[in-house]
Amino acid sequence: MELVVEVTDAEALAKTALHRIAEDPDLPEGERAYTESAVAEDTAEALAYLVDPADLLGKVPGIELAQATWSSEETEYDPDSSDWVLGEDDADDEEDEEEARLR
Repeated sequence: MELVVEVTDAEALAKTALHRIAEDPDLPEGERAYTESAVAEDTAEALAYLVDPADLLGKVPGIELAQATWSSEETEYDPDSSDWVLGEDDADDEEDEEEARLR
């Protein structure tokens, strides 16, 4: 599963994440300042703080979330471009792994 997100207002995203951090009773005070700093400086961190893969898929029948990882990068996204193919990089990585395994 890949998810492409366009952030249209990075300031609003960061503000929402900071608000959620302020209200999070389970976040230890020692981590709060670090988390606030990361969220304020990095849009991807703000998004990662607000979106939990387990919340997205946790209650979907027939699915058990085995592992979730985050990675992000800024890119020029054009869904109509033939240069943009979802999973293209993943296929290349799998081919590289298969070649290395066969050596």
